[in-house]
Amino acid sequence: MPDIELAGHGAIVTGAGAGLGRAEALALAARGASVVVNDLGPGAAEVAAEIQADGGQAVAVTGDISDWAVADRLVQTAVAEFGDLGVVVNNAGITRDAMLFNMTEKQWDDVIAVHLKGHAGLTRAASIHWRALSKERGEKVFGRIVNTASEAFLLGGAGQANYASAKAGIVALTLSTARGMARYGVTANAICPRARTEMTADVFADAGDGPDLLSPDRVATLAAFLATPAAENVSGQVFIVYGDMVALMAPPTVEHKFIAADGTFSVDEFAGLIPAHVAGLPAGQSYAATSITALDTTGATE
Repeated sequence: MPDIELAGHGAIVTGAGAGLGRAEALALAARGASVVVNDLGPGAAEVAAEIQADGGQAVAVTGDISDWAVADRLVQTAVAEFGDLGVVVNNAGITRDAMLFNMTEKQWDDVIAVHLKGHAGLTRAASIHWRALSKERGEKVFGRIVNTASEAFLLGGAGQANYASAKAGIVALTLSTARGMARYGVTANAICPRARTEMTADVFADAGDGPDLLSPDRVATLAAFLATPAAENVSGQVFIVYGDMVALMAPPTVEHKFIAADGTFSVDEFAGLIPAHVAGLPAGQSYAATSITALDTTGATE
């Protein structure tokens, strides 16, 4: 039987005071993990209390994850309170949507700070801990990182230059972490979720009377799986998840390779090659992964 339990392992979930982070914290606790619940406000303590009321172990640590000192404190708390850190779920995020020509420097900086810098800070702190522990023990350790990207990085929404850029950076961070930490037993994966949360309140319509396709619990189930021993060989992957569906993304492919006729390109030669090739592509095709819109045809089960 696959090992899908997390008893004995400490976990950290950022942005866990509500929404998707809360669902992920509860899902990890349901598998037996002891959870450090991080958020800015009182929601962190409320979710920690909810886990405790269900018989689990949890502690709240409030703080801004874009501050790397907070990331260090989260790792220290997991080790001090639970004697272990096995799982990191980077979830905290904000949106400051605007067309790029209307975007302020603060709107750009705030989104990059919470998403990309926040992911990087906690990933770094956890990696320092796991690397040192692996060297001390002389063997691989148990380490799981689940990062939160978005379909925005695949599509490049016109009004989300900051958000899409941050999410693209998170995917690159995930791949780099998966490669760099594999020798120590650590995996890193990214999920692109659709979930009905406070952050997406203006994006998705109400669920109605049927099953909620965009329930955060559906996403949390995948995050919980990726945190388990059963996902040992799953690393450096990107998933889209919502409804009754999980899509494993393939790496980008080469559309066409241009070769200089005499070994060195000129601007004239480019002008004769690239526009003609692009004109022959399907209408609107660019690097954007527009094929993912076909995933919307998926059904749903309760």
